[in-house]
Amino acid sequence: MDKRLIIIDGNSIINRAFYALPEMNNKEGLKTNAIYGFTTMLFKIIDIYKPTHISVAFDRKTPTFRHIEFKEYKAGRKKMPDELRVQFEPLKELLDNFKINRLEIDGFEADDIIGTVSKRAEENGYKVYIVTGDKDAIQLASDNTTTLITKKGVGEVEEYDFNSVMEKYEMTPTQFIDLKGLMGDKSDNIPGVPGIGEKTGIKLIKEYSSIENLIENTDKLKGSVKTKIEENKELAVMSKRLATIIRDVPIEINLEDLVFGDYNKDDILENFRHLGFTSLLSRVLELDGGEDVIEEKTNLNISKLENIDEFINTVNSKGKLILKSVRKQGNILSKNILYLFVSVDGENIYYINEEDIARFEGVLSSVEIKKYGYNMKEDYIALRAYNIKLENMNFDITIAEYLIDSASATSYECSALAMKYLTKKMKSEEELLGKGVKAKKYQDLEFEELSEYISDIVYTVKNVSPKMEKSLNETSMDGLFYHVEMPLVEVLGNMEYEGMKVDRDKLNELGIEFKEIINTLEKEIYELSGEPFNINSPKQLGVVLFEKLELPVIKKTKTGYSTNAEVLDKLRDKHPIIDKITEYRQIVKLNSTYVEGLLAIINPISNRIHSSFNQTITTTGRISSTEPNLQNIPVRMEMGRKIRKVFIADEGHELVDADYSQVELRVLAHMSGDENMIDAFNHDEDIHTKTASQVFNVPIDEVTSDIRSAAKAVNFGIVYGISDFALSEDLHIPVKQAKEYIENYLDKYHKIKEFMDNTIESATEHGYVTTLLNRRRYIPEIKSSNFMERNRGKRFAMNAPIQGSAADIIKIAMVNVYKKMEECELKSKLILQVHDELIVEAIDAEIEIVKRIVKEEMENAVAMDVHLDVDLNVGSSWYETK
Repeated sequence: MDKRLIIIDGNSIINRAFYALPEMNNKEGLKTNAIYGFTTMLFKIIDIYKPTHISVAFDRKTPTFRHIEFKEYKAGRKKMPDELRVQFEPLKELLDNFKINRLEIDGFEADDIIGTVSKRAEENGYKVYIVTGDKDAIQLASDNTTTLITKKGVGEVEEYDFNSVMEKYEMTPTQFIDLKGLMGDKSDNIPGVPGIGEKTGIKLIKEYSSIENLIENTDKLKGSVKTKIEENKELAVMSKRLATIIRDVPIEINLEDLVFGDYNKDDILENFRHLGFTSLLSRVLELDGGEDVIEEKTNLNISKLENIDEFINTVNSKGKLILKSVRKQGNILSKNILYLFVSVDGENIYYINEEDIARFEGVLSSVEIKKYGYNMKEDYIALRAYNIKLENMNFDITIAEYLIDSASATSYECSALAMKYLTKKMKSEEELLGKGVKAKKYQDLEFEELSEYISDIVYTVKNVSPKMEKSLNETSMDGLFYHVEMPLVEVLGNMEYEGMKVDRDKLNELGIEFKEIINTLEKEIYELSGEPFNINSPKQLGVVLFEKLELPVIKKTKTGYSTNAEVLDKLRDKHPIIDKITEYRQIVKLNSTYVEGLLAIINPISNRIHSSFNQTITTTGRISSTEPNLQNIPVRMEMGRKIRKVFIADEGHELVDADYSQVELRVLAHMSGDENMIDAFNHDEDIHTKTASQVFNVPIDEVTSDIRSAAKAVNFGIVYGISDFALSEDLHIPVKQAKEYIENYLDKYHKIKEFMDNTIESATEHGYVTTLLNRRRYIPEIKSSNFMERNRGKRFAMNAPIQGSAADIIKIAMVNVYKKMEECELKSKLILQVHDELIVEAIDAEIEIVKRIVKEEMENAVAMDVHLDVDLNVGSSWYETK
């Protein structure tokens, strides 16, 4: 096999990668974007050029001979950012794990090492590839050495060998040094000949071959070029010398020490996991060479389950079952299961068809048999259509991973989990089905392809679960997982399946009303502007506001004037058209999102909306909802609140709506142990009025609504780690005054300040914060060397324990309310959760018991120094409960 050497300019590539990629961190807060970019480039180069030998050359901090000769060499270069500097050592550790040779020497640059090694390799019959972002290395190109200049960050390279240099520059690679000597190099602060650019330089070198020959023949030059060369002879010669890469650096090197491939893949995989490069793990497995310590292939036995009774007996004796259903697309309420895959050991995997599902009901609904799976809410919902309730969902690897790493850069997809924990490559759902309009459905797949994919899921569930369980135990999140998150899977699945009834007629009425308002607002806006225009076009709106009406320009974008909500808010008192535009936008959004949007997704069988409730989206632990997002229905304006009128109880039912009162502030009082705040809550005082009195030194009976509003903003601002600037924006007061408010608050509630300080200190030390139930949120931003980023991390650290604990509390309440209603064999159903609010659709005969259960279970969800308080209302529509 031919010997092929790749030699990389380490400083150049890591620098380009740093500026090409957005900021990335691992769990500990280490910046990793430059390492990631360097690594992806390395994989690409290895894949394309298939090297037998690799080396990476680095600069050292010590001055080189160039600095000694010319003190201004590289002067004026920006100081290396700390965020980049900290990535050098981890990169070198990674290269060491790859057993990739590293070279550096005092007094010389990486370029010189590259020049020396490439020359020696060429002389020994190697094919050489130099990887750099510095075009100086073009001078090293030859018939046997190709210089690869990175472009588009580090994503692509341009190849330069002897012929391509001749073709592009019409000169030899070594003459490229002469060209540099004439035109100089701003990045290295090489002066060159003032006034001589690339075009003139190429022309001169083509004619005179070298700087030395050009200087000897200046009598043949004319005009200003002659003057420039004659006056700067020494500068030209020195610049050439500075631009010349040394090819005889006194460095001891044995080319056989550069052999690539003698590495342990497991060491690299461990390093990647530490860096958070889960998405690159598969690339390691694809590399040729290296010591394979991990078995990538699994021998799975996949077959149709013929002896169902025997298998059921095995499941009963083992007390556990791994399962995964495969559904065809269709109505959530219909029987859509194509196959149900089942296994006990994760290796012998069986499938049953829809007609045999009923025979499995005893196993699936058994509370004794532990069920293991992936995205088990899907299985729960799929089986509900068959009147089967999937009981004892014990371990869902998606939910477990969400707790282990709630800020994962990769998804919680099974393929990512298989790679992270087992270093096993399997298809992702997107790779299986495709994406966009051409995406396939499960029913379109060949059975062999489908069964291989699902079997990989089953195998992954079996083998990943013990590793995850160990991690949950080590981080004290096992209680949160088994007693809150896993029971919640059933609760959310049930809420999705039940849905919420919608009054279609009321929705259509609202649509007519909104359109009438929109038409009226359009006419009013046209009158105020003096002309009709497209109000929905930011460009046309910008022209009307800032050119025709001559309002002050607040902000500009690449395409013109900004007309976003923040800009309009600052212009509110400048012209009456602003309020009209703001209202117009609000009503247009209400109509398109909630009238037209909801009409499109009303279930034709149930006449209900079946929203999807997501358990693994937010980093705080809160539940989110999509299609539609029922948690985002606007309530600040009356027209927005009207949307809630369309969500109604079924005939013979009422909606029981229970809402925690100021749960986050109560959590803050408990976690901080602040006596003032605890006392206020436990004596049912109005916390915002009391805060106003204490912070603004006003007797309680003299607190006005404006002062109370300001205190409320401070109260909730403290929870979210608000800055004095942000508070000043919220309250429209000077920053200095906002700072005083915050300082006064923390002075009165001194335990809160102590709690915040301790939380930040702990987050800085450990890299994460925890909630009351030990939910972790990793905060790598808090270790950033960037002031703004670090402050953002501090705000996260202050807020996450509070918001996360509030999320834990509502989840406990949901589980307990659901279980209690089941125990009492009620027909009423928990159908919606919105932030700190639960809604039960209660049949008329059960309303009183439902009210009692909901209030008791919510108020007793956790034991705290502050009692939890619930506001409870009943109505025939969501609107009526408010």
